[in-house]
Amino acid sequence: MSLRRQVPRAHPLHSVSFLLLLSSALHAAAQDCHFTVGELNYDLSSLGGVKTASRTRASPPSTFDDELRFDLCGELPHMDDRAEEDQCPSGTIACLVSTNNKGENSARITAVIPLAQSEPVPETSALSSPKGIAMTFYGDSYPPSSSNSVSQSLRIELACAESTSEPQFSSYENGQVLVEWSSPAGCGSTETPPPPNEDESKGGSGGEDKGGQTPMQGVGSGLGFFFLMLLLAFASYFALGAYYNYSTYGARGLDLIPHRDFWREVPYMLQDVVAHLCSNVRMRRSSRGGYIAV
Repeated sequence: MSLRRQVPRAHPLHSVSFLLLLSSALHAAAQDCHFTVGELNYDLSSLGGVKTASRTRASPPSTFDDELRFDLCGELPHMDDRAEEDQCPSGTIACLVSTNNKGENSARITAVIPLAQSEPVPETSALSSPKGIAMTFYGDSYPPSSSNSVSQSLRIELACAESTSEPQFSSYENGQVLVEWSSPAGCGSTETPPPPNEDESKGGSGGEDKGGQTPMQGVGSGLGFFFLMLLLAFASYFALGAYYNYSTYGARGLDLIPHRDFWREVPYMLQDVVAHLCSNVRMRRSSRGGYIAV
């Protein structure tokens, strides 16, 4: 009698954990400058990039210059012409730098405050008068190691206007900087923006709607992306399962397939489903003649 070594099945939690990590990576929230408040959609990508707003505070015999740098659509880049300790850490989307001035050539940076980070997701609300959108971005407490730390944040009130103005540094109270801004992007729209296509990026008349082709292209691209993600998930599942079986149990050949017994039964399960459907169809057809076989 020949004995065959049985290879234990790979634990399903390993495959599930990998798929969860893959899903979270594919759906990681990144700032894309698109917000929805109520029934209005706001595309603020035109306002992306590093923006600055400043104010001057008198404190005789010196003055303080508060400079705010922020980016609605991404993290602030590193400044090569400024010392590392005079900059906010990486991952910051809004940074406040306070400089003290007394006389000529006496500028001295006294505070570097990271107001907001790329995470968490900002809070949004609608402005009633004037019409627009308000966004609040949050950061850590400052000073970081002090009993008097205050939570920092940046609130941007973007009003609807015909042209884009320069952002205005309105106030800094209780750890929150208020910036007032106006732009056509603050008006919002009830229409869902279509996904960009190659014709629009190349210009010309290719981006126009030709008999409803643009919605069909959007549906096709979304369906293709879904099947692509499904294919990648299955490939990752089999690759990780095979590696786990090989490294843990020394499996070879068909024993590398994760949950091999289940996949072996799949053709038979499909055959039973097809047979069941066919039998139901035959019963319905036979019942239409008015007689039932006994």
